Amino acid sequence: MHELGITQNIIELALEHSRGMKVRRVVLEIGKLTAIMPESIAFCFDTCCQGTNVEGAMLEILEISGLGQCQDCGNELELEYPYGICDRCGSRNIVILQGQELNLKSLETESLCV
Repeated sequence: MHELGITQNIIELALEHSRGMKVRRVVLEIGKLTAIMPESIAFCFDTCCQGTNVEGAMLEILEISGLGQCQDCGNELELEYPYGICDRCGSRNIVILQGQELNLKSLETESLCV
């Protein structure tokens, strides 16, 4: 399960970007064409956060659908896998436009009053 290592990296990024503040919410974008299972990231999240400023944060995962474009006829098509066949011309010459993302989209932190 490579999602454990990915989740640990996400927590490290959140800690780096939160600059020592308590993290309340983490928003991730995960493309459907990645080999990453969002439910596994969610499962690992709380465990990986223990003892850090991300502990107790809410995790929101936005799934990005797969989209490709045929390089022979220009047709855009929805992709379930990182390959496909153009439904217009039958070509396999497909370039992926979206669906391979893994982005830390946003963090919500506690504001500190001084």
